[in-house]
Amino acid sequence: MDLLETYRRSLADFTDRVAQVGPGQWAAPTPCPGWDVRTLVNHVVGEDRWSVALMAGRTIAEVGDRYDGDQLDGDPVAAARDAAAQAELAFARPSALETTVDLSSGPTPADEYLHQLMAEHLVHGWDLAVAIGADPRLDADAVAECARWFRERMDYYQRGQLTRSGVEVAADADTQDQLIAAFGRDPDWAP
Repeated sequence: MDLLETYRRSLADFTDRVAQVGPGQWAAPTPCPGWDVRTLVNHVVGEDRWSVALMAGRTIAEVGDRYDGDQLDGDPVAAARDAAAQAELAFARPSALETTVDLSSGPTPADEYLHQLMAEHLVHGWDLAVAIGADPRLDADAVAECARWFRERMDYYQRGQLTRSGVEVAADADTQDQLIAAFGRDPDWAP
């Protein structure tokens, strides 16, 4: 499966989960320490909005604090869908994956950035699902591609404190549980 398609699936899975958040669940805890459901969704929506600006060739300095604060306004579901649709368009334009993006870590190939965003949507999609009691199964193809990509980068991400230290899981754990654990989450987490 191609990278753009697995990214699209991770976007769709995430926004579908946002639509499942009940009115009384926005303040529910998530596996992300200190983040409730609304904070987690706001974070991902902000990342999607950043991706549009960065894929348009803007630098971090040019964007500044534009995406700080509340990105959800009064309708988190609509905000998540809109941000995801705009992000998908930014990566779907011809030759988009052949460009370089200005990230805080420096110039980064767009396909590497797309892998990062796919991981963001998958892992936070799982966080959201378990926080609200939804089905936590993720798209198997997207999980497989993300796990393949992250395996080579896990030490770098953990050393740089971009992710938490991995959690031990059974040797026979499935690929999704291994991925979730690699990102520092307990696959058995519950609120």
